[in-house]
Amino acid sequence: MNIDISFFPSGDLRADAELVASAEQAGFRAAWSAETARNPFLPLTIAASTSQSILLGTQSAIAFSRSPMVTAQIAWDMARQSHGRFALGLGTQARAHTEAGVGEIWTDPIGRMREYIESLRAIWDTFQHNARLRYRGTHYQFRLMSPFFNPGPNAKPDIPIFLAGMNPDMGRLAGETCAGLHTPGIHTAAYLREVVWPAVEAGLAAAGRARGDCALTVPVFVVTGADAEARRRSEAQIRSRIAVYASMPGCRRVMALHGWDDIADKLSIMARAGQWSEMAALIPDELLREVAIMAAPDEALPQIKQRYAGLVNRVCLEWGDMDAPTRSAIASGLHQA
Repeated sequence: MNIDISFFPSGDLRADAELVASAEQAGFRAAWSAETARNPFLPLTIAASTSQSILLGTQSAIAFSRSPMVTAQIAWDMARQSHGRFALGLGTQARAHTEAGVGEIWTDPIGRMREYIESLRAIWDTFQHNARLRYRGTHYQFRLMSPFFNPGPNAKPDIPIFLAGMNPDMGRLAGETCAGLHTPGIHTAAYLREVVWPAVEAGLAAAGRARGDCALTVPVFVVTGADAEARRRSEAQIRSRIAVYASMPGCRRVMALHGWDDIADKLSIMARAGQWSEMAALIPDELLREVAIMAAPDEALPQIKQRYAGLVNRVCLEWGDMDAPTRSAIASGLHQA
């Protein structure tokens, strides 16, 4: 099991690069940048030059707000700058965000994502081999690549693609076509075992691939802290994060699997009313314990390994949200491992 970090870009590119450098020094294997309020690629451009070995990736760059050509160029440059240490993680976002948030049409998200991946690989093949660009799909078509717009070959051109999601259709697509699948933070071991892996394995079987060909990557909420007050703040923050996730339609399957439908309904109503600060109070202790790891800093990694051993390939911790004593304890555990 690889232990990685995930982070939300802060807007200070150098501070984000320093965060990645500290994670590399601590022994983490990868740093994944998420797309929320800021572009997930930008902090990785500096981190590519200030780090040596850590894998750099986008956890969930929003695909449909960018043309595959734009994404292909960015990823190609990132692969070159990082000397092959870049992984492209793509997400669809929810329908409401796609239509009302970025002004894109929501049509056939799985079919469109499949063509998005195929388009990327066709474009990269043209970059690498100067092959004639000819991709024709239902949603995307690319037929022109003049030398002026071709960046030319990369020394390490194989860019792994990860998908972000947790519904069975996305899991199957990841199993068929991608190097991995990122799940959202609100998941449970039971959901991964009973819903996510069967979907991924169905995709692997359909494509004639082995289980090791698609890595399951999960961000883990950790309630921890060096003292009681730090743990209290951590718990309040994690409850709030879980409440936001649980209000989203894409997480309903997780809530339903554990009989938390009523909580999800109430949270959705509160989210629509803008009652964000009040939503955390609806998260019961049972849900918190099932979704998050609750442990002292030196026990966080052992509990993570106990919960996820044999179930996931990569675990992501939110390194930037941890205080210095917690970081030190976790880094010590990583070095011992």
